[in-house]
Parts: sequence; structure tokens; C-alpha cells
Amino acid sequence: MAKPTGLSHAIFSKCQPHIESWLKTYDYLQWYGAKAQLIVTEQELIKELLYNKDRSVSKIDIEGFAKKLLGDGLVATKGEKWAKLRKLANYAIHGESLKGMVPAMISSVEMMLQRWKSYEGKEVEVYEEFRLLTSEVISRTAFGSNYLRGKDLFEMLMRLAWLLTKNMYKLKLPGIT
Repeated sequence: MAKPTGLSHAIFSKCQPHIESWLKTYDYLQWYGAKAQLIVTEQELIKELLYNKDRSVSKIDIEGFAKKLLGDGLVATKGEKWAKLRKLANYAIHGESLKGMVPAMISSVEMMLQRWKSYEGKEVEVYEEFRLLTSEVISRTAFGSNYLRGKDLFEMLMRLAWLLTKNMYKLKLPGIT
């Protein structure tokens, strides 16, 4: 622990060595405020929990800014409403529906790779490039447009997500703004 680590993003073992050792050994329980969280790493148990046939695992209640951002969509709903939305979403992500989107995805990737050729010998900000790629693919497949036409919308969504994460952990006291 007294030696410098060098340049690496793999710092988890240095920052929280106890959690890393727990993850290697077993599933464990941790607390998030007053709520307990079970951390599961065993693949078969994760599949069983996600299948959730007997409804033993419930979704967390989304509140505050996150509720305003996500609304009553698939992520935030439960029960019958979730089942109805899931059936609608299932059609959109079905293999046959996705096949029609492949040419637009390929075209977007080709555009990104063309842009990368102009960076020859320079560093590429991969996070930003993949954010743009994702926005372009969504624009083409969902709206039949391109990223530049919806750029303002994507920037507003990014700003909204940034504000959400910035305010997520702020202490809220009644009567004090």
C-alpha cells in the first residue's frame, strides 16, 4: 500500500481492497443509507434473480428527480402496467425488428471510422466518440433522422441527466431551498 501504483485505471483493489476480497470469496450485504443491498456475483443466482418468477425481488421505488426524468416508463413501473409496456417494448427489440436497423447502424459506424481517420497520430476521446455514435444510431433507427438534426435535444437530455446526478445525493430539508 505504501508504493505508488503507476498509471492505471485499475484502482479498485487499492481504494476498497475489502470489497474486492469479498467479491472473490462470496456474495455479501452492504448498506445504502437505511436500505440493505445484497451484492450477488454468482452467475446462476443472478439469472434466477432476474427471472424473478415468484416476484421475490422487487424494483426499487424511483423518487424525486429520477422519477421526473424517467416518468412512468418501463424502468419505473411495476405490476400490470410494466407487463403491458414490456409487451410493447418486446416487439421493438425483437430480432426481426432489429434486422432492419442494421444498415443504419453500419452507416453510423462507418461515419465514425471516417472521422477517426482525420485523427491520425492524435488521441481520440473514445467516450465522446461513442456517445456521438449512440446518438447517431438512435436518431437514425428511431427517428429516421441524423444526430445533427436532433443535436439540441440530445444536449438537453445530457444536461438533464447531469443535473439529475448532481442533485441526486443532496440533502433535502423541508422548508429550506
